[in-house]
Amino acid sequence: MFLPSLTIFLVCQLLGEFMTHATALPIPGPVLGMALLFTVLVIRGRIPDTMQSTAAGMLQTLGLLFVPAGVGVITHLHLLATEWRPIAAAVLGSTVLSIVVTGLIVHALDRHPTETD
Repeated sequence: MFLPSLTIFLVCQLLGEFMTHATALPIPGPVLGMALLFTVLVIRGRIPDTMQSTAAGMLQTLGLLFVPAGVGVITHLHLLATEWRPIAAAVLGSTVLSIVVTGLIVHALDRHPTETD
């Protein structure tokens, strides 16, 4: 039952790539495919058991995807050494911005009580 679920994941990714290229959206195809899969699963109202077990198996090997990124960092260490200031500014700036935006969203949502309150 692993192969049908994996095929669904890959077809969603392919559809996302197709939609991105066809519409020239500035969104990566896999992200659009993931949104498409999410929408389909929300409409269905549940996640099939076979898809859950396939996703769990994929998540167990997710760490392997960090190996190419690590190799890329090692390969471009000289570039990181020369451009460390803009890289550090981008990382720190985006982190601070994310924290501020998250705080503002939580604050805005906290001001609107739910029906259960």
